[in-house]
Amino acid sequence: MGWLGHVLSRLQALPGAWRRQREQRTVERLAIPEPLWQLTLLRYPFLAQRSAEDLKELRRLCSLFLDSKEFHGTAGFEVSDEVALAVAAQACLPVLHLGLAWYDGFVGIVMHESEVLARREMMDEDGIVHAFDEELAGEAMEGGPLMLSWQAMAAHPDPALDPGDSIFNVVIHEFAHVIDMRDGWADGVPPLPSLAERERWLDVIEPEWQAFCARVDAGEATLIDPYGAESLEEFFAVAVEAFFVAPTELRQEQPSLYRLLAGFFRQDPAA
Repeated sequence: MGWLGHVLSRLQALPGAWRRQREQRTVERLAIPEPLWQLTLLRYPFLAQRSAEDLKELRRLCSLFLDSKEFHGTAGFEVSDEVALAVAAQACLPVLHLGLAWYDGFVGIVMHESEVLARREMMDEDGIVHAFDEELAGEAMEGGPLMLSWQAMAAHPDPALDPGDSIFNVVIHEFAHVIDMRDGWADGVPPLPSLAERERWLDVIEPEWQAFCARVDAGEATLIDPYGAESLEEFFAVAVEAFFVAPTELRQEQPSLYRLLAGFFRQDPAA
C-alpha cells in the first residue's frame, strides 16, 4: 500500500474512531452509579442472569440510551434516575448486539404512574362503528413518543417462582414493536436483509403463531402471553418478551421460535 493508500485508509477510519471517542465521553459523563445499577439488576432478575460481558455492554448502552432519549412524566409523576434506568436497561437488552441505531426513529418516552385509558373506535362487519375505552400499560407509535406505565413495569412474573404464568414485560414488549416498525409498519416481521430472509422468517413464525392460537383457543396455559393470539405483530412482541425474560422455558416450549429470535437478535440467552 502506497502513501496515498495509507492516507485514505486513515481518513476512512476517522468517523468510526470519532464516534467511539464521543460515545466513551458520554458513558463517562453519564456513568451509572453502582448502587443504582445493582438495584436495577435486583429488580429484574433476568438481567442479572446475563454474563459479565453482556452486563458490561448493557451498562454502556444504558448511558448512551439515556443521553439520546427524553423522558416526560405525566400528572405529576416524577421520572427519577431509578425509573429512567429501569426503562433503559430493559430497552437496551434486545439491541445488545444490534446497536442503539434501531431506536433512532424516536426520542420521547412518556411515563405514567399507572395504566392509561385510551378511547378507541372499531368498525364491525356491518359497518357500524363501536367506541370503547382500552386500558394501556404501554404503547409504541411510529416516530414516537413511546408510552409506558411505571406500575405495569413492576409486574414481571418469574417463571421459576410462578410456573404456569404467562410472561409479561411491558418495556420489552413496546420496544419489540419499535424494532418491528423500523421498516415502516408493524407486521410481526422486523427489517431483514432480503425478501428471501423475510420469506424464511414467515415460514417459521406463521406456523408457530397458528399453533399458539390453537392452544390459546383450547384454554391451555402458555408461557407467551395469550394476547399474542390477537395478531402476528402482537405475537412477535410477546414472543420477544418471553425470549428475554424466560429464555430456557421458551426454548423448551417453542424451540423453532426460540432459534428464529436467537438468530435475529444475535443472542442465545438460554445458553
